Amino acid sequence: MGKFLESVDIKALRFAIGFPILLAVAFAVSAMLLRPDLPDPLAVRWDDGGGASFAPFAAYVGGGAAMIVLTGWLVLLQAVPVSRPTVMRRIMMGAGLTVSLFVTSVLAAGLVGQAGVADARDSEVDLIVLAMGSGAALSLGVIMGFVFKADQQWTPEDDRALQQALELELDPELATDSIRLWVHARSSVFVMIGIASLFPALLISIAVPWLGALLVAAAIIGAAFLFARVTADRSGLRVFVAGVLRVVDVPAAAISAAAPADVRAADYGGWGYRNHGGTAAVLVSSGPAVVVRKTDGHRLAVSGGNSASAERLAEVLTRVAARARGEGPSPSQGDADS
Repeated sequence: MGKFLESVDIKALRFAIGFPILLAVAFAVSAMLLRPDLPDPLAVRWDDGGGASFAPFAAYVGGGAAMIVLTGWLVLLQAVPVSRPTVMRRIMMGAGLTVSLFVTSVLAAGLVGQAGVADARDSEVDLIVLAMGSGAALSLGVIMGFVFKADQQWTPEDDRALQQALELELDPELATDSIRLWVHARSSVFVMIGIASLFPALLISIAVPWLGALLVAAAIIGAAFLFARVTADRSGLRVFVAGVLRVVDVPAAAISAAAPADVRAADYGGWGYRNHGGTAAVLVSSGPAVVVRKTDGHRLAVSGGNSASAERLAEVLTRVAARARGEGPSPSQGDADS
């Protein structure tokens, strides 16, 4: 029980359980007040001619109240676990409020539309109640998503952040031995991809919609491969195409040299990830890059963004490679010397 309480937001749990119940009770009380003006049985489904399917008053109210509670719980409880991202919890809390109020609005519109009607077959859903209730449900849900304050829990990300802070305090040079940067092709390249794919896709989609969608999807995937995330630290060099697909992972000890250079993508096989023989490359454009020579004799070229970031990346790789080979001072050696 203790572990469960630690894993959930107690205040959010109380609201997630209590709000749908109170809403269902309010709906049932309102239905009881309207009971003298309602026909028996009540319509539960309508078509162009009026009521089409019917149910007793108790079934309509009881089933409607149960629907309010169950749908509210289904969504609102997704915002309770503290292990989930704060943004997700806020979205689910707002969505749960909207869904609960919307279901209540639909049920209330059905009741109000039958008030004062002798036969439910002559009734219809009250559109004013439905519209006002739906609008209120949406607006209140958006407000709830913004104002909901999600309780925080110590997470593995916090452990890593604390560990990094401690390492940085013990080793001030750690910050200079790390660099992270995004590199991407020139904006004109993406404009060219858009022109070469979107316009033909629009024409093709007139005759074959799925083929036009496939062409757009292929263009998006191709454009994503002209983005790369480059990370260098004491563990080595890593490059992620499209920011998520790791295509390069070179340990620091496997780097013999790194130098900035102005390269032509055509010399390495073109844009994107290339690996031919003893040479690999991740180039999103021609221009500033870092050429890495590995201890096994292979070469690697990585786009460096601009000249300054390419020089910085080369410096970091040179320094961490020297440290990995034992040629640079370590924090323990510095402490011993002092």
